[in-house]
Amino acid sequence: MLKANNIEIRFNTRVLFENVNLEFKDDNCYGIIGANGAGKSTFLKILSGELEPTKGDVILGKGERLSVLKQNHNEFDEYTVLDTVIMGDYRLYKVMKEKNDLYMKEDFSMEDGMKVAELEEEFASLNGWQAESDIAVLLSGLGLKNDVLYKEMKELKDSEKVKVLLARAIFGNPDVLLLDEPTNGLDSKSIMWLEEYLINFKNTVLVVSHDRHFLNKVCTHMVDIDYGKITLFVGNYDFWYESSQLIQRQMKDSNKKKEDKIKELEDFIRRFSANASKSKQATSRKRSLEKIVLDEIKPSSRKYPYINFEIDKVLGKEGITLENVSYVVDGKTIIKDLNLNLTKSDKIVLIGTNEIAKTALLNIISGQIEPTSGTIKYGSTVKLSYYEKNHSKYFKDDSNLIEWLRNYSDNKDESFVRGFLGRMLFSGEESLKKVSVLSGGEKVRCMFSKVMLERGNVLLLDEPTNHLDIESITSLNEGLKRYDSALIISTFDQEIIESVGNRLIEIKSDGSYNDKQISYEEYIEKFGLDDIN
Repeated sequence: MLKANNIEIRFNTRVLFENVNLEFKDDNCYGIIGANGAGKSTFLKILSGELEPTKGDVILGKGERLSVLKQNHNEFDEYTVLDTVIMGDYRLYKVMKEKNDLYMKEDFSMEDGMKVAELEEEFASLNGWQAESDIAVLLSGLGLKNDVLYKEMKELKDSEKVKVLLARAIFGNPDVLLLDEPTNGLDSKSIMWLEEYLINFKNTVLVVSHDRHFLNKVCTHMVDIDYGKITLFVGNYDFWYESSQLIQRQMKDSNKKKEDKIKELEDFIRRFSANASKSKQATSRKRSLEKIVLDEIKPSSRKYPYINFEIDKVLGKEGITLENVSYVVDGKTIIKDLNLNLTKSDKIVLIGTNEIAKTALLNIISGQIEPTSGTIKYGSTVKLSYYEKNHSKYFKDDSNLIEWLRNYSDNKDESFVRGFLGRMLFSGEESLKKVSVLSGGEKVRCMFSKVMLERGNVLLLDEPTNHLDIESITSLNEGLKRYDSALIISTFDQEIIESVGNRLIEIKSDGSYNDKQISYEEYIEKFGLDDIN
């Protein structure tokens, strides 16, 4: 059990949130969500004791242990993997080290023997003799072999360190578990293992994540940081999203009805206040008018761009056909004898870790590079739109956003271009910002604008969620679900994979490939994913 008691946090004059009174209970997983900068990680740091709140306090159940996922991959470089994980249960680690140090003493005394006996008893009560096998099970679930246990952390790759630090956080069945972006750097199988682990975890979990599929799978509640306050919702991310949208609509509808009533009363008062026979009614209407209070609808810190891909013309029966396409670079086969027939109904997701091959395939289909061998045929109605992962070449000049987008628009009218930019969250003076100084997320939204204006009936997207916040990813997901034509997308976002894709292609490290019409989870279970590392 963990309680936030009247928590407030402010930096100078800025209040992130205040009057936070929440209780987090066992057998529940709480997803902490909010716009970038809303204070998600700050709230976790307050709960963990790493950061002092401006006001209020945090109460942990008596005798309970809280564990936090460490973010510094190099913090334990001088320790073995086994010691690093055991340190997650610091009391156990301390007892183990103390008794081992005593055993190593050359002048081992009677007092030392009595102390060791006490430590051995405590070590056993903390399941110390089971620790190594428990750790091996955790690491195995995360895809690491037993031979890493006695390696030093500095010998491991970053992708392996991430898994060890996660095992460290969950080792020893902590009473409260705090996880900040736990799926970052994890492969699909490890994420699925973690999902199942947290679903079956009987204590308290709080997690910050941008992975909507993960939040939907593991969360029983959502902790929403917005409007300068923190609100608890029952249900997973999708349930929160629908509920929050419904609440906003209901408040707006309620205010509309109140505004109509206010107008009706004001009209009556204006017409009859000077009329003696109606003066009593007018006075009564005034009293009614004074009682009507509009609901305060605070501006949300969340901003959702409007992403909608439309087409100029319907894709005919003949789409795009690839026959025995191969691509070789410096003697290494990237793609080998790939055959593909793309039709209007295909929503193909390129999955797996071979990003070079996925990008190469999209570049070949878009005509940016030639295959080493094989043929590509395009139907007469095909109109391509391509979102490139590496799009820095589009932002090298000194033009502002209006000038930049006008280059890709048939309608050159400034009000039209400004309106389009507004849909992508560039309003007012922001539309005059130089494209050369845009952030990663802003450049992605600009590229979406370009692609939408092209109105292609074959959409090619190479990792379009990079640099995006959860609100923009949600908008992209909704736009792709509405898109009614052929699509090939390379993405790691499992929610997009499962809600948009109807066909999966994985290009393996040797250039061979799988092309399957099954669900992503089914694919992982049956075939796994080729690890090019």
